Amino acid sequence: MFKNLKASILVLGLMSSVFVQAQTKIELQLNKPGPAIEPTMWGIFFEDINFGADGGLYGELVKNRSFGFDDPMMGWRTSHKDSIRIINEIAEGTQKRFIRLPALKSGKANFIQNDGFRGMGIHEGEEYRLTLDVRLAAGNAQNLKVELLGDDKSCIAESTVKLTDNDWTKVELLLKANATAAKGSLKISLEGDGAVDFKYVSLFPVNTFKNRPNGMRADLAEKLAELHPGFLRFPGGCIVEGHHLDMRYQWKKTVGEVEEREVLINRWNTEFLHRHTPDYYQSFGLGFFEYFQLAEDLGAEALPILNCGMACQYNTGELVPLDEMEPYISDALDLIEFANGDSSTKWGKLRAEMGHPEPFNLKFLGIGNEQWGDQYLERYDVIANKVHEKYPEIKLVSGSGPSSDGDRFEYLWKELKTRNADLVDEHYYKDPDWFFNSAKRYDSYERGGLKVFAGEYASHTRVENQDPTSNNNWLAALSEAAFMTGLERNADVVSMASYAPLFAHVDAWQWRPDLIWFDNLASVATPNYYVQQMYSTHRGDHVLPVLSDGDVMAGQDSLYASASVDHTAQKVYLKVVNSSVEAKSIQVSLKGGKLASKEADLTELFQPDLMAYNTLANPDVVVPQKSKVTLKGNVLSLEMKPQSFVLVELTTK
Repeated sequence: MFKNLKASILVLGLMSSVFVQAQTKIELQLNKPGPAIEPTMWGIFFEDINFGADGGLYGELVKNRSFGFDDPMMGWRTSHKDSIRIINEIAEGTQKRFIRLPALKSGKANFIQNDGFRGMGIHEGEEYRLTLDVRLAAGNAQNLKVELLGDDKSCIAESTVKLTDNDWTKVELLLKANATAAKGSLKISLEGDGAVDFKYVSLFPVNTFKNRPNGMRADLAEKLAELHPGFLRFPGGCIVEGHHLDMRYQWKKTVGEVEEREVLINRWNTEFLHRHTPDYYQSFGLGFFEYFQLAEDLGAEALPILNCGMACQYNTGELVPLDEMEPYISDALDLIEFANGDSSTKWGKLRAEMGHPEPFNLKFLGIGNEQWGDQYLERYDVIANKVHEKYPEIKLVSGSGPSSDGDRFEYLWKELKTRNADLVDEHYYKDPDWFFNSAKRYDSYERGGLKVFAGEYASHTRVENQDPTSNNNWLAALSEAAFMTGLERNADVVSMASYAPLFAHVDAWQWRPDLIWFDNLASVATPNYYVQQMYSTHRGDHVLPVLSDGDVMAGQDSLYASASVDHTAQKVYLKVVNSSVEAKSIQVSLKGGKLASKEADLTELFQPDLMAYNTLANPDVVVPQKSKVTLKGNVLSLEMKPQSFVLVELTTK
């Protein structure tokens, strides 16, 4: 359909002003509800890629706040680098690193300064909470002058901390900004003689999602909430695996006191040489407790993914011997206890101490990410059997490898049908043609067997454009909308689906396209985001048949359609995609039901330029437009523009 992208754009340009009215008749059967649609149907995939956690959703503004990077001063500047002392202290068997800031012999104020994650986003009139873990190292009482600096390095907020204690002391203060900065910074200057030790320096906006202290960045989390997700998958993704097993994601190191969590290099630090990011680490301030809490705040089911004893097979492919799998089994069993156990259990007690006495009510658990072959199945079996033995109510997600077809994919599906998996995770990063042509992918899948989790998908147009958001264009989103009609229609096979990746910082991305782009001050929803939102906020509880000449509408006459009914809300949601360069006149006959109103709500997503995309500077290039449409009798007439997507919301009796 769009094999030659340039040719497609040329055809569109030649025909955009020609609205050839082609009559198409389809039938929507209101009285024949089909498969149930799970509440988890449309969800969110989260991975700390593209500065998605540190520097993104996690509200921390200070990079390398505990000086735990391989280079302890990465992210920090000072008057004279030689004046800073890096000290490793052994306390209770644990090595703690801190820095010592001494007074300068010149009499000038020595300082440390942090520029954050490609700068700090600071909003005029907003308050910011600074947290310091400090002590006097030498000399008498000292003053620390604390400043927030603007883009021009002028002071836009200021305060003073007086230190009198030689023991480690936690200090908190609020700074109110009198100006906005996109590339701001934090500067702490030493006033007086002697020296001061810093173990932890943190800065958060007071305004966070759900007003949780030191929590999630509000605008990014609110965009997630506006998707009404059914689940939140975390922490990835390939980040679960690591280049080698020492770099794998270990959830137990991400819970407990935030200040005590061990920093780890991010696997996306050096994964792509063309997007080399040597300062990309994981602070784990956004750890498993915070993920569970975020899922709860979003009204979504938590879906954690655990390492299965294998490093990424595209990297080292390192394996844990089968007789040494106990730590991986324990990780799974202990995580369920952490999420669901009462406070009398070891891990349930920790959850309660962290501020959540009630269980999180975990229902799903993923074992492995994109592994393949016998080595994956062997390790999956070891963990899955133990989980099902102790927690038979937990639904397990297994993988089908990194591709949507091929020998590895077919082999895993064949083998998993004989095992106790509940869902099989399928991934597809393909071009628009694949998405248009795969709308019937699940029509032929076996019924009554394993459910599909479409865990990672995105249409890739691979546009050679320096603007990072350009690959999230209307063509990609339109093809996803067409494909998703097939996901919805086959809700008896597909019970979960999520676009990936989720977030990307415009100045620090490794992978594109991505659902939401942001800088230090603002964020922008992509056309792909709006497609996801139109589905997820109009899910329904059962599929309704949409037929053309007795067949499902999946590409005939360049049209794609699906429908659902929400019995509680007494709503019917019809979604239609026109992938043609021609306009379409569609007659929808409503069969077997009565409407409470002859007027329906219509939401249209359309842009005449297939390569159009939203940016931070121009966020409304491709956005949904709302209007009304009136029915005549039991017929709904839709006049669809070329290459458009519409959602019709009908009210039933």
